[in-house]
Amino acid sequence: MFVRTAGERDLAAVRALLVETWHATYDSIYGAAKVTEITDEWHSIASLKARLTRPNSEFLVADDGKRIGGMAFAAATTDAKIIMLNQLYVHPACQRQGIGQALLEEVEASFPEARTLRVEVEEANAQAVAFYRSNGFLPAGNTADCGGGSGLPALIFEKTIG
Repeated sequence: MFVRTAGERDLAAVRALLVETWHATYDSIYGAAKVTEITDEWHSIASLKARLTRPNSEFLVADDGKRIGGMAFAAATTDAKIIMLNQLYVHPACQRQGIGQALLEEVEASFPEARTLRVEVEEANAQAVAFYRSNGFLPAGNTADCGGGSGLPALIFEKTIG
């Protein structure tokens, strides 16, 4: 798969990837009904479309020409040296093939002025915690409101970049 900037034509496939990946990952943590509620709000076509035009951000997909196997979205915070990795998801059938690594590397390259990459991770998502730790992220605290407005707790990890 190759990593490229997402476009409007990708949004339906990205939404499908997010819905399937979220259910596979989080149903056992939050329950299927809560996951559906979250994906309907956070991963709606309108929500995804708004990310395409957000200033100081990068919306990426991993594409093999037939399907979207992964996606990432990151944006500068009020401090341009700190980038928030809001999303990095790889379809369950495509995991452990280097797609997450490729997306993460492209996110880092997309913000040459940045010095810190930050991500919030559900503590019970052991696979994600292990992925970020193996890619140089260190614990930096926690939040009671993952993503802002969710009311869900999460661990905060940071990585020095640049």
